[in-house]
Amino acid sequence: MAKRTTICAGIDTGKRKLDVALDGNSEQLQVENTAEGHKALLEWLGRRKVKRVGIEASGGYEQAVVAELRRMRFVVVVFQPAQVRAYAKYRGQRAKNDRIDAALIAACAAAVNKIHPAPDARLSPLAGQLTLIDQIGEDITRFKNRLESCRDARIQKLWKEDIVRLAKRERVEFKALVAAIREHHDLAARLDLIYSVGGAGLPTAVAILVRMPEIGQISREQAAALAGLAPYDDDSGEHIGARHIIGGRKRLREALYAAALAASFRWNPQLIALYKRLIAAGKGHKRALIACARKLLVFINAVVARGTPWQADMSAVPAA
Repeated sequence: MAKRTTICAGIDTGKRKLDVALDGNSEQLQVENTAEGHKALLEWLGRRKVKRVGIEASGGYEQAVVAELRRMRFVVVVFQPAQVRAYAKYRGQRAKNDRIDAALIAACAAAVNKIHPAPDARLSPLAGQLTLIDQIGEDITRFKNRLESCRDARIQKLWKEDIVRLAKRERVEFKALVAAIREHHDLAARLDLIYSVGGAGLPTAVAILVRMPEIGQISREQAAALAGLAPYDDDSGEHIGARHIIGGRKRLREALYAAALAASFRWNPQLIALYKRLIAAGKGHKRALIACARKLLVFINAVVARGTPWQADMSAVPAA
């Protein structure tokens, strides 16, 4: 077996503390999850010639240290908690505490064969702003649901005022987000390419640009999997199970599904034809819409990869 030459570290992230371990080494470190702690961490890693750092996503508490590590040219691998748990299960490891988890994450980092490029650092603040807009929309829906079941005129007035206030804030924040994107010529050009696809409104185009920075650089299958729109087999022996979608980026998938709902009935002739064909074949409404959302993403991925605006392929649409 070839000896590993890349020295790897693992970081278990907490709200206040960072526990750090080296792969194949008992030496460990604990620092505050603050700017001062990050500085001490970087010095400690540098003295030990660490090149690759694994860290588990932890509700955003990891973002500041990840940004600092990447700024200092460390290769950073961000693991989802399920990945770390699966690796622990594979190793038969049941014990769990912060120090043990840091060593486990270091082992995960050392075991990684393919390192993906770091995401565009410009997109991180844009993603935070987009999440704010999504959350405002969720609050508006919540107030509308309360209004629907409320019979008190005074309380109805309060809910309506809150809806108007939040709708205004949503519009202001979205306008500011689009303006921030257009400050970067390459991001603006990519946004326009996505927006050119029939059925991809500006909110959908923004969601794809920000939440799928890989768009146009990956295969259609990879794009569908990242969005959680890829159908997976569920077969075993003679059992043939129904295909189903699972995982992926939840907010991105929701944006694509909402876009497909309108595109498949009005805005995109190819998706309208696809939806009708699937329904005629006996597929349910939701399965047909998921297929249309996946096809919409395939169109967008191809347009960005090609670098030219979308044009509908009317030859694929049956004559009326």
